Amino acid sequence: MSAATGPDPGRYADAVPTPGRDAVPTSADSGPGPGRDASAGGRRELTYATLLCLVGAALAVWAATRTWSVEVTVRPAPLPAVRADRSGAALLPWLPALGVVALAGAGAVLATRGRLRRALGALILLLGVAVTAGGGYGLTAAFDGEVSRQWPASCLLGGVLTAVGGAWVGWRGQRWPAMGARYERPVAAPPRAGTPARGATDAWDALDRGEDPTAT
Repeated sequence: MSAATGPDPGRYADAVPTPGRDAVPTSADSGPGPGRDASAGGRRELTYATLLCLVGAALAVWAATRTWSVEVTVRPAPLPAVRADRSGAALLPWLPALGVVALAGAGAVLATRGRLRRALGALILLLGVAVTAGGGYGLTAAFDGEVSRQWPASCLLGGVLTAVGGAWVGWRGQRWPAMGARYERPVAAPPRAGTPARGATDAWDALDRGEDPTAT
């Protein structure tokens, strides 16, 4: 009567994954490549375009709240003269509102992608053109009293920067990653054909218990 013997470990040697032999290469091991370089370039373009929109819109809003004209009305003595300061927002009420909308759009560029981002870039471009027109009007209009042209010029410059940033987003924005895309969890690579689902430790434990580690 022969003694009962357990399963032959050599029979299942090929079923146990060996470190190094069955390891699946990951993106970290592959090193930098054209795809990674393109992604980094897209993030840089996204940063520069967003900064252009933010700086331009903020400059336009700030310039629109400055005093564009000062009108002094002389009254009979002994009454003092009346000084009336008018800001760009008082002369062109829609101007700072467009700048605020452009600021919000610049922030939304980071959270959008694809066609929606391109459409947002077109909207920012139109807002920048409108702000530029408002600044140009402030430079040439004949306001009452003493007029300060530096603030309409600053508003015009802010509109140009906003328009350039919006055009950049509309032209290239579809290729750029969205905010937080670099921190998304990568999709795991599928296992190789014939590689057991169990780890090496589980397979050896199953052999010690007299179980078949390849059984499903």
